[in-house]
Amino acid sequence: MGLINLKTKVSKRRHHLWRWLISIIILLALALFAAGSYFFNVAMVPSHKSFIKNSARISKSDPLYSQKMWFKRAPKQQWTMKSAGGDYQLVADYLPAAHPTTKNVIILHGFMGRKEKMGEYAAMFHQLGYNVLMPDARAHGESQGKYIGYGWPERYDVRKWTDQIITKNGRNSQIVIFGVSMGGATTMMTSGIPLPHQVKAFVEDCGYTSLNDELNYEAGNLYNIPQAIRAPLIGSLSMINRVKNGFYVRQASSTAMLEHNHRPMMFIHGGNDNFVPTRMVYRNYAATKGPRELWVVKGAKHAASYEKEPARYPQRIARFLNHYVK
Repeated sequence: MGLINLKTKVSKRRHHLWRWLISIIILLALALFAAGSYFFNVAMVPSHKSFIKNSARISKSDPLYSQKMWFKRAPKQQWTMKSAGGDYQLVADYLPAAHPTTKNVIILHGFMGRKEKMGEYAAMFHQLGYNVLMPDARAHGESQGKYIGYGWPERYDVRKWTDQIITKNGRNSQIVIFGVSMGGATTMMTSGIPLPHQVKAFVEDCGYTSLNDELNYEAGNLYNIPQAIRAPLIGSLSMINRVKNGFYVRQASSTAMLEHNHRPMMFIHGGNDNFVPTRMVYRNYAATKGPRELWVVKGAKHAASYEKEPARYPQRIARFLNHYVK
């Protein structure tokens, strides 16, 4: 009897231990899902972000004051189209060049930005003689959309915008794709898909290597989350994003898409970028297969290279593009 009782007690203890372990695992899974849901809303759902500065005020002390004011007053046409897949109505501003030309540029804005925030770049390319198309990305500005895609679904939208330029401006159109921050990553991701031959070159400014890398970096930079916790947390976010937004976080890779690009690309990055760390540009630069140029702007913070070098920035871009756009 004593031996039977002992075996019964051991069996009960094992049963209780397994119940305890299973309860802990369930609690951890629920906590991870809750945390993933929270950060999905922070990263993927368009809303006010405390870590993003989007002041509409234009200061006279701004080195790019004249460019921004020119854009504010410039007459604009509105172009629209359906997103790739047809789910959303997308909106863009179009500024024709001062004189008839075959040169066109598509300007892509950053995370939680909008086309109006890219006025200084529109002024720059207009001065260089380009027709300028400035789309609002999905879920930004006047464009419809539920979630932010960080360039991954948007790369097919950009291709549709190139098709619209060709339809409206003619088969002889020459097209440059230019983007800053998330727009820079979108530019790089777009470079890796089949595109019309009219797309001649790309210029990206401070785009990230991949969405996974950027989320990992910001988890530490903004939230001080320990490295050991970041992988399962981003994994949870990624699963939610796959269900709601259509792709896993690791799929959205600039470097992977650059390996399929054989067109010319210029890479620009601020030397003091602490939002998309400067080290990322070297990996992107190494990945592309086409003609390339790298310019790391000494002392420039994130998306501030033009502001830091208002004279050299358009000169460097013009010199690069003049090799490929005539």
